[in-house]
Amino acid sequence: MKRKDGISDKNSCPQEDWDSRGAEGEQCGVNDRTNQPQEWVEGQDSFERSQGEVHTRMASEVGNSNRMCFRILSHAQRARRGAFTLPHSIVDTPVFMPVGTQGTMKGLLPEQLVHMDCRILLCNTYHLGHRPGYELVRKAGGLHKMMNWPRSILTDSGGFQMVSLNKLMSVDEKGVQFESPHTGQLTYLTPEICIQIQEHLGADIIMQLDHVIHVLTSGPIVEEAMQRSIRWMDRCNVAHTRKDQLLFPIIQGGLNFDLRTECAHEMAKRARVGIAIGGLSGGEEKSHFWKIVALCCENLPESMPRYVMGVGWPTDLVICSLLGADMFDCVYPTRTARFGSALVRNGGLMHLTRNEYAEDFSPIDEYCSCYTCKNYTRAYLHAVINQESLGCHLLSLHNVQHQLDLMCRVRDAIENDNVEMFLKRFLAEQYPNGDVPLWVKEAIVYMDYTI
Repeated sequence: MKRKDGISDKNSCPQEDWDSRGAEGEQCGVNDRTNQPQEWVEGQDSFERSQGEVHTRMASEVGNSNRMCFRILSHAQRARRGAFTLPHSIVDTPVFMPVGTQGTMKGLLPEQLVHMDCRILLCNTYHLGHRPGYELVRKAGGLHKMMNWPRSILTDSGGFQMVSLNKLMSVDEKGVQFESPHTGQLTYLTPEICIQIQEHLGADIIMQLDHVIHVLTSGPIVEEAMQRSIRWMDRCNVAHTRKDQLLFPIIQGGLNFDLRTECAHEMAKRARVGIAIGGLSGGEEKSHFWKIVALCCENLPESMPRYVMGVGWPTDLVICSLLGADMFDCVYPTRTARFGSALVRNGGLMHLTRNEYAEDFSPIDEYCSCYTCKNYTRAYLHAVINQESLGCHLLSLHNVQHQLDLMCRVRDAIENDNVEMFLKRFLAEQYPNGDVPLWVKEAIVYMDYTI
């Protein structure tokens, strides 16, 4: 089965969720294979050839296209079904982006991500700057060539490391000083250097350097960090020179509604294509989390994609999509795999290290079309789960496919205007005992759905 943009659906999500598709290619001016970016056409054709030919194609130079646009194809109340045309792929939204921190996905090959129909992934500028080093990536021809990845890439700026590496940093108006956890050397990251590095890396979407503080921080520093992020965005805009890259600003403001609203308005003035919502998923109450996402979405332009950073829990993905967000990223699928757990429709998580699976010869998830579920049983995975190179690989394949499939279901529900039916089914799967969290119920009432 192929959609009107020429990409096969056979590996994207379960057949039951693909009853009808929108003509997003037509909306974006790409309505047949001859008008698609060449590497995308090759990406489809190569999986009809041998695996050796796939590797050859993936290693070839990636083409570029300057036709970049975001089109909203359909609405379901606040939720949007869109198509984001980037130089290396057309990204269906809402979308989940797997994370390849240092230019590689833990436990997965680029060919496997293409086979799953992953259109975009995230890499981290801070870690890439230290290892392998942005100069080496530049000499290799950019991230796409170095990774053998033919589709889109978003690079994070490194701002998150202000929180995750808090003991190793100091911040002033000029920028951020880090002590490298790899070399011990002090490194200064300014908005200008951040943009220069990301231009060398060559991602399709790049992020501003923002002043990130822990989401539970209170006091004057919250407004100070928000205002500094706005000023740094101005500097990033001046430093940004590549026309084939899209620069996103990042909304900060902690859990303060007034600061978030002000920052959303100011960043919207400075944004050219899309905007990110940052500073969340750091331990705040879920009742605060969803309200900040809703507030930001309500105060952002309808025409721009909205990227909620660091979101990967299935329930979070669904609720944020229905609130009007379009893009998400998280290490959750691969990190969960490394702990021996699989994401499943019924019950959320399956801990395959438990002895109850030692003689269970069924697949992880009967609904899943991934390589692991087609070829291996729970019993086999239980047996090899401690052999990290194999067990982690097979579970990572499944977990990433699970997240991509979930977003397919969300897009279908929006496109076919049956969000309420999908929502009821999803919550019944995730919470079979009926223990739907209170914050989820509150968000659903806010969105005028009935479950």
